[in-house]
Amino acid sequence: MKSLTLALASFLIANADGTSGIRGGGSISSSSLIGKSKNKYELKKVFEVEGRQGITTNGTHYWNSASKGLYLYDMEGNLLNKNENPFEGMDPPVNHFGDINYYNGKLFTGVEWFEDGRGQDISNILYDPDTLNATETFPWNEDSGQVEASAIAVDADKELVWMTDWVESNYIYAYNLDGEYVDKLHLRATPTWTQGIAFYKGDAYVTADDGDADRKEDDNIWRIDSEDLHNNATYIHHEMAFPGLDYGEIEGLDFNKETNELIVLANRGQRIVLGMPKDYYPGYDREIHEVYVYSIIDEEDETESSAIA
Repeated sequence: MKSLTLALASFLIANADGTSGIRGGGSISSSSLIGKSKNKYELKKVFEVEGRQGITTNGTHYWNSASKGLYLYDMEGNLLNKNENPFEGMDPPVNHFGDINYYNGKLFTGVEWFEDGRGQDISNILYDPDTLNATETFPWNEDSGQVEASAIAVDADKELVWMTDWVESNYIYAYNLDGEYVDKLHLRATPTWTQGIAFYKGDAYVTADDGDADRKEDDNIWRIDSEDLHNNATYIHHEMAFPGLDYGEIEGLDFNKETNELIVLANRGQRIVLGMPKDYYPGYDREIHEVYVYSIIDEEDETESSAIA
């Protein structure tokens, strides 16, 4: 696995106010577009992985998903195991993972047959985190209205499995741990091209590939507060403008609760049309998949510490 130096990283990323900054050298706190961000984020490191879709951790290991692969890493970024044929024998056939999530000794994945910007034959498949082999399958309930599976995450507090839909990002969908459809939440204003979902201190965080890569625009991370997850509809809050990726897009995310870190997967170098990789941008001969690890500086904790001092 290759690790970016901070000098190289500074060329690829900018602070949320649009000014250049040395990655790892300062905190990123975006101006609020809708609502107010809860945390500040300070970049710690960036490292390269094999897969372009998802990232998750249990505090001792990372798991990474490609469209058709699963990868296990230690916390130093060393590859320990991989399964590049994870859909063997599945009926109906599938060809695509989204973002993934580790929970209670299992890897939760949303899979589908994805082609030309549409998904079909969605399923929730659990994988063994050590062998990376499938262990259980829960079929998708079309009554939910979900038409694509871009990400999956477990809300441990409420014991619900939430999924995002890249095609119609105005809803996120809740299932119980047995795979049964429970409800959906209407997001206002609507994020576009949602890619990942994860939970931190009860709140849901969603990544959106809503920047134009051809124009090197920032993608974004949005937040849904815990108390709003039981509503029929809620306004979302802007948490972070994910700084410039050169030609790239944000993907999955997770939180390391053991170390209080935000973990984000992003890609750069390849043009994506309707969710399908096409040609490369100038200066690239391959797509690069990188994990960005941020220390989380809790705004409330920081205020309390300042008051005590």
